[in-house]
Amino acid sequence: MKNVLITGYRANELGIFDQKHKGITYIKKAITARLIPLIEEGLEWVITPGQYGVDLWACEVVIELKERFPDLKLSIITAFSNPDENWKEDKKEYYQRLLKGVDYLGTVSKQPYNGPWQFTARDELLLRKTDGIILIYDEDSGEGSPKYMKEKALRKSSADGYRYISISADDIQSVANEEEYGAFE
Repeated sequence: MKNVLITGYRANELGIFDQKHKGITYIKKAITARLIPLIEEGLEWVITPGQYGVDLWACEVVIELKERFPDLKLSIITAFSNPDENWKEDKKEYYQRLLKGVDYLGTVSKQPYNGPWQFTARDELLLRKTDGIILIYDEDSGEGSPKYMKEKALRKSSADGYRYISISADDIQSVANEEEYGAFE
């Protein structure tokens, strides 16, 4: 796999409202655990939609991994221009800081938000430009924005072998448990 898409929940869907939430650390460690074997197999690009939540935490992970794997590249491809326009100031600053570590920033629609068609067009492009997906999604709840990406990725997987890699709530809980219990050893 040369190019992987990473996406999942928006921060608010997880009840995370600031960057200090300890759950972010566990999510990032779960992403790292899935990415390293792919990088070792020849992964070149990690691509995200760049929405506030899993997408940007994945960007943080990739920026850190680029120190160990300098050939790894990171791309954000947004649905529309200025996606951070209506974000609070601290989120905007965080996004702008992350952009400094991005190798390619693109947008599907050069206009500001105009309608849900922009998200559909972005998702179709992301699926077309990648060989697989790492999706952070709680299979048990079956709810939230990643549900639609899962359906699209699985359709593509059955049609042409697109690789589907899931990070579930249980996977993240396992990381958290290792952290907690590891502290007592």
